[in-house]
Amino acid sequence: MPDLIPISSPGAAPADWLAGWRTGPAATASETPEWLQSARSAAAGNFERMGLPSRRVEDWRYTSLASLAEQNLDWSPPSVDVTRESLPALVFGREADCRLVLVNGEVRPNLSSIPNLGDGVVLTSLSNALGEDDDRVLRFLRQRLAEDGSSLKILNDSWLLDGYVLIVPDDTTIDMPIEILSVGTGGVRPPAYQPRNLVIAGRRSHVTIVEYHIGLCIGSYFANIVTDIDVGPEAIVRHCKVQDESKEAIHLALYSARLDSSAQLDSFSFTLGSRISRNELRVRLEGLGAYCRLNGAYLVRENQHCDHTSVVSHASPETSSDQLYKGVLDGQASGVYQGKVVVHADAQKVEAHQMSRALLLSETSEVSTKPELKIHADDVQCSHGATAGELDAEALFYLRSRGIPEIRARQLLVEAFLNEAIDAVALAGMRLPLEQNVVRWMAERSGP
Repeated sequence: MPDLIPISSPGAAPADWLAGWRTGPAATASETPEWLQSARSAAAGNFERMGLPSRRVEDWRYTSLASLAEQNLDWSPPSVDVTRESLPALVFGREADCRLVLVNGEVRPNLSSIPNLGDGVVLTSLSNALGEDDDRVLRFLRQRLAEDGSSLKILNDSWLLDGYVLIVPDDTTIDMPIEILSVGTGGVRPPAYQPRNLVIAGRRSHVTIVEYHIGLCIGSYFANIVTDIDVGPEAIVRHCKVQDESKEAIHLALYSARLDSSAQLDSFSFTLGSRISRNELRVRLEGLGAYCRLNGAYLVRENQHCDHTSVVSHASPETSSDQLYKGVLDGQASGVYQGKVVVHADAQKVEAHQMSRALLLSETSEVSTKPELKIHADDVQCSHGATAGELDAEALFYLRSRGIPEIRARQLLVEAFLNEAIDAVALAGMRLPLEQNVVRWMAERSGP
């Protein structure tokens, strides 16, 4: 077993983590199917044995959860009254045509706006899907529960109360973007919530998901999110995530995706918020000709810590993947990029590329990068790289010599640096809001 922080050891997760589970709805719900209750209980036992990952675990070498282990979390926070008026208009500066809202991991139908998306399309809460015994959901969920995973995935398995479910049938194209708005709130004790999300895209289907994570408080809370994605043959899933949680929040998200033949996954992550954040993607290119593009941009300052970790497994021939992550760090902020590409023995004619670039605006900020290739085939084209540095002094001098004030010149250089990643966003309407966030972040800086 990996070297983990045992849950009973000093400084690890306090005893009320499990006490909260034993007295909460995940363990006590009377209408839960026996197989699900058994799976939750087994996962809770596994988590009790494993505990939280320590930095001695290779995948967590650069990210410490010690501060999380010390928090006295509220595992069954009371329902919070959130109104539509308190929610931001995010897509194109207005409320989205299709919006599903979660508050502390619980789907809120009264805050959501879900139109008719087409015959057979399902966009609902996980609790609803489980209550209706949807065979597609149950089959997919059983499969994912049976798979091994990190202790945080297992912790999420042990709750499995709510989240969103999106099912797009074969040969179906959803023209409008589907907005998922996840709201975190504070409390007397930091709330903990663990939504489980499922996305099933049928053969030759097309769908775009715009996912926002925001905080409506200034305090701390813990979000442990797991999203399972299944992309059928020739299907295309576009996913754009913006994480702008409370500055004291801890945001840990795992996305696990399986791609069938000629399927495509285009994922972009934009990170601004949380004191500690980790965006982990595990993609398995299982069918001939499958392709994924994983891009990301992040801006962190003060004592924020941002971790992007990805594992792309090329399990079939003629699959391809591209990864580009770019970050800007200021103050005492720290960033992490860990990108692993695995090419299986029979996966010939694979093409895989990954690159990480970071811009350090202060002497006390730092970034750790670990691109990795594990290649077991011989007919492949694979590359990886990483760079980190300061603003280009010559470019800064050039702009200032043209009469541009230093602060504005620095803003322009940072915007240009991040635009390479932002320009790759598949949903054109998202580029302007993302660029505006960069401008806002630079304007809030308290130094040159």
